[in-house]
Amino acid sequence: MPETTFVSRYQRRVSFVEDVLRKNSKMGEEAAHELAVQVVYAIDHIPEPTR
Repeated sequence: MPETTFVSRYQRRVSFVEDVLRKNSKMGEEAAHELAVQVVYAIDHIPEPTR
């Protein structure tokens, strides 16, 4: 039976942003991850009606 691993919505969002950054720039994996965390944090703090 295959093993199932839990991936939170936050982790999926960070991964998505990280992938976009890496595909559209020459950014390294670590730098893309750090920037993705900051982008997701910033988006999370935008008030809902403004999004």
